[in-house]
Parts: sequence; structure tokens; C-alpha cells
Amino acid sequence: MANFPKSATDHFEQLCGVLELMKAKKSIKLGFAILTVVLLAFLWWRYYFVFGEGVKAGTLNFVVKKGYLFKTWEGRLIQAGFKTPAPGALQSNEFEFSVVDDSTAQKLERASGKFVEVRYKEYLHTLPWRGMSNYVVTEVLRIEDISNGTGLPF
Repeated sequence: MANFPKSATDHFEQLCGVLELMKAKKSIKLGFAILTVVLLAFLWWRYYFVFGEGVKAGTLNFVVKKGYLFKTWEGRLIQAGFKTPAPGALQSNEFEFSVVDDSTAQKLERASGKFVEVRYKEYLHTLPWRGMSNYVVTEVLRIEDISNGTGLPF
């Protein structure tokens, strides 16, 4: 025989217990959905939000493809002028960057030692497949030879 409640109050209490359990399950599912949305929004903000965009110009020092697991293009641009973190000290102003697009990286690879103007995006944090730098070059605007014919700065 089936296990039926013996009275109407037993039946009502059993029904209330089932309803409370259903409410608890809905609350847990809703909480999990909200937590998932918040986590995804945080990850997008941390790794894919573009914090800044701009243009930098200078002498291209190098562009190389390197990495253990993810091979990424990394480069360095030497900018005119000097950055002095301490009074009386001299230090060249270097812009280290990553390049995601292979065609852009190959343009830069052939322009080592030349004056280069690039457009970049700045992200808050790096991703292994995007490169080692927060700065990612998206476009090469200009490439020029820097030889002025004199050979000496005087």
C-alpha cells in the first residue's frame, strides 16, 4: 500500500514542506545565476576592457615572436626624450608592447631601426595568448627611415 497521510493536517504539512523546498531550490538557482553573471562581468572588465587607446612614435628597437606555450609577438619602441625617475639621472623612454595580428607584426619586424608610429590599446591585465604587455599594438600608421645624412648629432 501507498504511504498516504492520515489526516488533512498531515497532508497540508507535507505540501508546505514541498513548497518550501521548491522555493529554496529557486533561490539557490537565482543566486548561482547572479554569481555567474557578476563573475563573467568581472573577468571581462579585468582582461578585455580597453582602459586606454593612443598613438606612440619612436625608433623601433625590436619585434620578436617568443613564448613557451603561447607564441606572441613582443616589441620595444625607443621614444625621443628622456624619462628621469630620479633628479639628475637619465634613462631612455621605452615603450614595450605586444602585437596580436601577424600581418602587423611582420610589418614591424621589417622596420627595425626605423622611425615608427603605431596605434595601441591598453588593457588592465595581460592574457597569455595576447602577449606579455598591457599595451597591444593594433595598427602601424607610419614607417620612415631616420637617416638624416650627417651621421653625427652635432
